[in-house]
Amino acid sequence: MKSPYFTADHEVFRNTVRQFIAKEVLPHAGQWEKDEQIPRSMWKRLGELGFLGINCPEELGGTGADFFYSMAFMEELPRSNSGGFAAAVTVHQFMAMEYLRKYGGKELKFRLLGAAIAGEKIGALAITEPNTGSDVAAIRTRAVRDGDQYILNGSKTFITNGHYSDFIVVAAKTDPDAGAAGISLLVVERGALGFSSRKLKKIGWHCSDTAELTFEDVRVPLSSLLGEENRGFYYIMDCFQLERLVGAAVSVGGIDHYLGMTLQYASEREAFGRPLSRFQVIRHTIADIKARLEAVRQLTYCCAWMYANGEQAMQYCAMAKLLATELAKEAADACLQVFGGYGYMEEYPISRAFCDARVGTIVGGTSEIMREIIARFVIDGMSYQGAEAGRPVDGTPPEKPEPPRAEAAPAKIPSAAPAEIKPQKEETKKEAKMSSPTTGAEIVQSLSTRFRPEKAGDYSAVFHFDLAGDGGGQFTVTIDKGSCRVEPGLLGQAKCVFQAPAATYADIEYGRTSAEMAFMTGKIKVSNVGEMMRFVKLFEKVQG
Repeated sequence: MKSPYFTADHEVFRNTVRQFIAKEVLPHAGQWEKDEQIPRSMWKRLGELGFLGINCPEELGGTGADFFYSMAFMEELPRSNSGGFAAAVTVHQFMAMEYLRKYGGKELKFRLLGAAIAGEKIGALAITEPNTGSDVAAIRTRAVRDGDQYILNGSKTFITNGHYSDFIVVAAKTDPDAGAAGISLLVVERGALGFSSRKLKKIGWHCSDTAELTFEDVRVPLSSLLGEENRGFYYIMDCFQLERLVGAAVSVGGIDHYLGMTLQYASEREAFGRPLSRFQVIRHTIADIKARLEAVRQLTYCCAWMYANGEQAMQYCAMAKLLATELAKEAADACLQVFGGYGYMEEYPISRAFCDARVGTIVGGTSEIMREIIARFVIDGMSYQGAEAGRPVDGTPPEKPEPPRAEAAPAKIPSAAPAEIKPQKEETKKEAKMSSPTTGAEIVQSLSTRFRPEKAGDYSAVFHFDLAGDGGGQFTVTIDKGSCRVEPGLLGQAKCVFQAPAATYADIEYGRTSAEMAFMTGKIKVSNVGEMMRFVKLFEKVQG
């Protein structure tokens, strides 16, 4: 189907990638599968051809091309007949490298990102842990600051490129009491003392190494922190859009390839005196898959267009990933059925495709997680404005980062305050009550007394609090260049709307309930997560 997203130049590039895969990858993919490793020479070859820096800046060795060159590249990778090859390359380029590109400091970018673009260093992304799965906020790997270093301890599992990589982007808790708001991203390099990896056996993706990682008192310099400390969860949420888009694009390319192999076989193989392609049941199976493929392809392209134009497409990327990977799994199964007994033999590529496609509905967020994300947007009215929501990250940590304040509660969803912050005076009875608020409404109204103007700077924003049930109410909290006031009712245009039962809000503020779990389970609704995370840092912890 003709697409408005691809130009003639894109198609020339696509053909270049297709020829490269046919001549330099496909003939060797079978051996790589047996060796369970992609040779280093292939990584360097990918770098020489400019395939590893398609969207990276030219000053680092990239080509600075638009995102649809990457889409064409990803769609062609499955023609290697190796899901492991596609996985290894995309994890390196669109995951590990993407965090460096977006959040790395200058030194990291020029030392590691440039080498990654050239194929001289291989990258990996380590988020998943043995006991957490898709629950990113619950990770246990910890990084404790010690002078100009972090001391990293913990373990990760199911890490693509984890055994042969040269650098790994690791998610770790730098504030273990803050839930999702206490996660940071650190770059750990191969050879660091205390870092080890163990290769895992899989039913597919054989040439792509998957590993379990262990960190035992690994010392990581502060310069290896990506972005800001404790902002890692939101960087992950932002980059998950691309990760899921990658899953969709590779699956679309894979389905196309499965159908091509199957059509060729069905036209050549005869049964009962005629080609298999003349049997209605096979014709309709292929027609059904092809129709659904074109639908999910256009959804994926639209998501790519949104991503390329800087639009938040979290729910649509989740939809594309869900539909594309589920269809790839179904298509591989249906195509293998057409091959009959031959399809179950290892010498036929469709057998490898069958095993490789199966993991697509698991990696990058399971299909169940994709459905829950979509439900949050469609049913719960959730929206997401992005990790940075007005907060640019230069990728360089401060020379002397401020140590965490014991009294601060960055993981808590905040409350609001009654009037302009005023100089301290003798406590009145009303103020005494506000110092120990109990209901949701009282906690909101205590915000002005807990406001930290030195943290606000020139920041200005309006927040709406809508607390239901006993002890609740509606309030407008206005932050305006060092002042904070709380007014009854929902006034003006809010940058962020917070909705929750008053009792749940009180439990969050007093630490009886995790804000992250309340959000993930739908007990609270936050229209702009990035703004809310900035908001909470402006207030002292409520005193009870």
